[in-house]
Amino acid sequence: MTETAPASASVSASYCAPEPAPRPEPAAEGPFAACVLCQEPTEYPESAKGITLCPVCEWQEAQRTACSG
Repeated sequence: MTETAPASASVSASYCAPEPAPRPEPAAEGPFAACVLCQEPTEYPESAKGITLCPVCEWQEAQRTACSG
């Protein structure tokens, strides 16, 4: 007997994942922009436009906004 997957399992993973915002290019040398959440230095230059996050806050934000499945 063959089991079939439920209809919800056939939904692609990209269904609930929003398109990521464009990221600025990492800076080779300082001065670096401060993270808007924790004020730690980021890998982006001070001239980067938009919200800059440090790697830790960026990862935590991705975890919060990820599809829970």
